[in-house]
Amino acid sequence: MKITPLSKHLIGPVHHLMTLGEPFIFARTTSDYWAYGELFASTCPVALIDDEVVGAVMAFRSQVEPNEIYIQDVMVHPGHRNHGVASALLGSIRDQAATWGCTRLYLTSEPQNTAAQATWRKLGFVNVPGDYEVDEVSITKDFKGMGKDRAVFEVRLHSR
Repeated sequence: MKITPLSKHLIGPVHHLMTLGEPFIFARTTSDYWAYGELFASTCPVALIDDEVVGAVMAFRSQVEPNEIYIQDVMVHPGHRNHGVASALLGSIRDQAATWGCTRLYLTSEPQNTAAQATWRKLGFVNVPGDYEVDEVSITKDFKGMGKDRAVFEVRLHSR
């Protein structure tokens, strides 16, 4: 498996991959992926096996809290799940975070996305206490706007 930054020639295959993530991941426009590759390539890794896109992460370093990286989307092709793809992708984000001296990686999931929540826990993410619980998962009310409750998961990193 090769991990490489998002680039122009990978936009189409990454867009297609993201379409496979519904109902929890929705593909952005190809213009959005172009911007991610141009402006955030170091935190938007793509996993390739035999030149086929099998996974991708869209993540962004906060301009408000530069010690934090928010992970927007993590998508692994259904035929390549449980083979370490998400771990490798998130490992590249952790490496970049360490280079920058970041102290927190975080992401969210819908309360019903139990498969993703199990993955986050397996990869060392901790569910942040929120406002209420659903099936033993803490949920933060309106985290992503009115009516968009989310389970928030984070990994705390040591700064250099």
